[in-house]
Amino acid sequence: MSSDQPTLSVRDLKTYFYTKAGIAKAVDGVSFDVKRGEIMGLVGESGSGKSVTGFSIIGLVDQPGEIAGGEVLYKGQNLVGMPEEQMQKLRGNRIAMIFQDPMMTLNPVLRIDTQMIETVLAHEKVSKDEARQRARDALGQVGIPAPDERLRSYPHQFSGGMRQRVAIAIALLNKPELIIADEPTTALDVTIQGQILYETQKLCRETGTALMWITHDLAVIAGLADRVCVMYAGRIVEQGRVEDILDSPAHPYTHGLIGSVPSHNKRGQRLFQIPGMTPSLLKLPVGCTFKTRCPRATDACNVEPEIETLSSGRQLRCHNPHLETAA
Repeated sequence: MSSDQPTLSVRDLKTYFYTKAGIAKAVDGVSFDVKRGEIMGLVGESGSGKSVTGFSIIGLVDQPGEIAGGEVLYKGQNLVGMPEEQMQKLRGNRIAMIFQDPMMTLNPVLRIDTQMIETVLAHEKVSKDEARQRARDALGQVGIPAPDERLRSYPHQFSGGMRQRVAIAIALLNKPELIIADEPTTALDVTIQGQILYETQKLCRETGTALMWITHDLAVIAGLADRVCVMYAGRIVEQGRVEDILDSPAHPYTHGLIGSVPSHNKRGQRLFQIPGMTPSLLKLPVGCTFKTRCPRATDACNVEPEIETLSSGRQLRCHNPHLETAA
């Protein structure tokens, strides 16, 4: 891989769910890059297609969903249509995913040490003692006290937050080159969340791991990510450097998301919220999908906006952006 080639390059990705009620376009023409050592945040409301994008990249989309088009290039190699046997060699080894629900990672009837040692031995020829030591170190890395004792425990003996920490430790075990994290710190308290974010950032800086962090928490993205993509109704509506997007949002949806953060309100003022709800993917509005909720909507919004690139390198999909704040 050449030094300027991204670790992950997603090109015009489309993931559709074919139902009796019609076709739900959960991901519809999504494109972005994640470079070596870079942390990219993918943000949006629930139902915007963030998690499906992550599942599509790692090849875990279940029926009735399927990847209908586009490319997912890992170090130049297209993962779409790759035989399952080849994907298994990458998944959990070079590409790891941290799920929102830790029980999607953990087997309830196996001890933690069994699961972690198997994860190492499935991809590397090392001794069982070395695999155990790596498992112990990984538990310590995510702030689990008495890791030797905890290795001998079963998942049901942990709290929800502790289970999530174990799932994160398993993802870090083989020092992957790409991690897809789907809201992994939602169930954790603020102190542990801070520790996980610090360790994750450190891992990316030191090892060159590329990280895609899926979340609806803009505060996490502000402190963690280098770049951010804002997703709405299956499409990326704005992407760029995190400081540019958060300091001067251009798309009305991004503007609304940042305005909805409670800390932006003066004491005693009514909390701001974006009017309406995310539209059903089976009945999307014609033209711009955000127009029914947008305070800047005009007749031009009846035509679907194309992605355009601003002088700063920021990409935007909008007819009436807040260009007074964006460069």
